[in-house]
Amino acid sequence: MTNASLLTPLLGDQSPLDLRSRALVTDLFEREQQLMAALPTDDPLDPKRRRRVDFTLPEILEQPEVIRTTLQRERENIAAAAQNIAAAGIRRIFMTGCGDSLAVMVAVRSLFEELLGIPCEPVQALDMAYYYHHTLGPDTLMITLSSSGTTTRTVEAMMIAKAKGAHTLALSNTPGSALMAESDHRLTVHAQRKGWPTQASTAAIALLCQLALDIAKAKGSNGERVEALQAALDAIPAQIAEVIASHEAVIAAIAEREAARSVYLYAAGGPSFAAAMFGSAKVKECSPDHGISIPLEEFHHYNSQKAGDPLFLIAPEGPSVPRARDTAQEGRRWGGQIYSLVTGDETRLDDCSDVVLRLPAVPEVLSALVYTIPVQLFAYHVAMAKFRAAESVHAA
Repeated sequence: MTNASLLTPLLGDQSPLDLRSRALVTDLFEREQQLMAALPTDDPLDPKRRRRVDFTLPEILEQPEVIRTTLQRERENIAAAAQNIAAAGIRRIFMTGCGDSLAVMVAVRSLFEELLGIPCEPVQALDMAYYYHHTLGPDTLMITLSSSGTTTRTVEAMMIAKAKGAHTLALSNTPGSALMAESDHRLTVHAQRKGWPTQASTAAIALLCQLALDIAKAKGSNGERVEALQAALDAIPAQIAEVIASHEAVIAAIAEREAARSVYLYAAGGPSFAAAMFGSAKVKECSPDHGISIPLEEFHHYNSQKAGDPLFLIAPEGPSVPRARDTAQEGRRWGGQIYSLVTGDETRLDDCSDVVLRLPAVPEVLSALVYTIPVQLFAYHVAMAKFRAAESVHAA
């Protein structure tokens, strides 16, 4: 029999978890192993991967309505959680998840810190559970996200937070899941995940943005700013629909041009780095190739882009735009292709980009909701181009 402590240190002798919690974690590990065995492969014609890619485009297109529906259905739950959190004396927030769930937390960090005036730190769930839990306590809020509600490391992070007396709030597409059942507060993401995750992530971002706004309202702080951001959040679904309608054909053409590549790069700063994380994740999920997200400054340390590499440079209006221009110039000098996502009539990246996609104006703290859409569409279209190429070779 395998020693339980070899699965996770939280099952070892020094674990702060009680016996019931340890049993739950053990069960989640066993389920996780079964799910991993069923994942698609990198075979260019893998039918399981193709099936999920086929589901992905409809789920991308549904995002405006999914965001509206999620916010409407969770309206009372968001307000109730916000009231409790506002009254709890929270002095620090940790935000944790894995993969897209962690990117969601990166997307909302800046908004939470601006409105609440306290440190809000996104941490990968394994690191949170095993390394960075020592300062958790009654003045801490742990926000967790897992679409299935059974991601083992995320549940572990939430449970160690509870064991240390922290407040917990869970988001999941799956009511009644382990994450939701064990948390103090819970918000349901009313989204599908038959395809590779898209709407599940943007709807979760919207939920957390509304939560931050409601906590600020409950505290009576930043009144005019909260009002402006509420109007901007309410406008996001229509802006997403506009981006899809205006840019999908151009993005599909870029995908055809870049379909033979094996590496795709994404760079951004601040909250828009979440969009870069989503972009790299979608390419890795939809295709058998590499997607790499690079923080904007780290791109320059050192020669991150090689000749021929496509770079999606995500630069909404904000303080990162000048450095984004430097990045585009360097990428060009290194021989790469530059696809820039900018706000409206922004022109500073025009002369050093192969294509500039002009997106609607949105407050930078909400930018990931809109700037994620083009990279989702690219991942779908480049995957389909790769499937067509593989089918052509197979037929020959």
